[in-house]
Amino acid sequence: MAKVALITGVTGQDGSYLAELLLNKGYEVHGMVRRTSSFATGRIDHLRSGFGASAHGLQLHYGDLGDGTGLRRIIEHVRPDEVYNLAAQSHVRISFDQPEYTADIVGLGTLRLLEVLRDHNIRHGRSARFYQAGSSEMFGKVTEIPQRETTPFHPRSPYACAKVYGHMQTVNYREAYGLFACNGILFNHESPRRGENFVTRKITRSATRIKLGMQQKLALGNLEALRDWGFAGDYVEAMWMMLQQNAADDYIIATGENHSVHEFLELVFDYLKMDWRKHVEIDQRLFRPAEVELLIGDPSKARRVLGWRPRMDFKSLVITMVDADLVLAQSELRSSCQ
Repeated sequence: MAKVALITGVTGQDGSYLAELLLNKGYEVHGMVRRTSSFATGRIDHLRSGFGASAHGLQLHYGDLGDGTGLRRIIEHVRPDEVYNLAAQSHVRISFDQPEYTADIVGLGTLRLLEVLRDHNIRHGRSARFYQAGSSEMFGKVTEIPQRETTPFHPRSPYACAKVYGHMQTVNYREAYGLFACNGILFNHESPRRGENFVTRKITRSATRIKLGMQQKLALGNLEALRDWGFAGDYVEAMWMMLQQNAADDYIIATGENHSVHEFLELVFDYLKMDWRKHVEIDQRLFRPAEVELLIGDPSKARRVLGWRPRMDFKSLVITMVDADLVLAQSELRSSCQ
């Protein structure tokens, strides 16, 4: 029998890459999606075929981390062997504008899912495993460079605070109830599927449009922030590896290198043979009330225990994103001319 996996946040960047990975490994894969008035399945449509009982590939279920009853219904129906909790209000700057919503979905939503899974395992004599998507933002005002699994958390945003809560509840359910529950503390990971309101994709999306004369300016915030950027397709493999171990544990997933937003920006514009200074404006509204200046992870534990290491380097990641957005911009330009 094929293993069964449930992915919350399946329509996101990570969810789509993880669904691809698991389907390729022969899993029966289910995804949880929120009901919206517009379709948000563009990243995963290629993984589905047919509808209803005749559907093949990825199977979708309506649900929300704010709805414990709905989570219970999905878990009871799907009966997963592995649950990957990737759903979140994941934009750090927006979390300052929606702190209560962020705390409910990112923090309490994780608790709801853990409790539903614990209860399901007990009542059915099962041992479903749980993966919680953590974030390097939990370290915030760093006290140790690079950051390791033992580095203290000092979150600097509502999003990061909520992620710390979800992280600690995952540890607690592992220690108190014996649930096989892992935290993956993922440092920044990008791809052509990254949301357009995240700084890396905002840069590549706007720069390619500027190159084709479709826009003139790009507004950015703090260019000096340093991040540890990797490729999302590499990072989802680490998620799967964690749940294949004999014992549950927590792991940092990172490249061990950091680069500034300024460096990312310059590489993008240089690749497109443009001068970024002619097009970029600094907008103070895009700065966070409490900045996180430097994040760099130590992935040595993941390398040693899981055998995981990133395959795509920083420059290749940037070029991959620019090439994909250039194709997208060219398609938009053709459509506008018809």
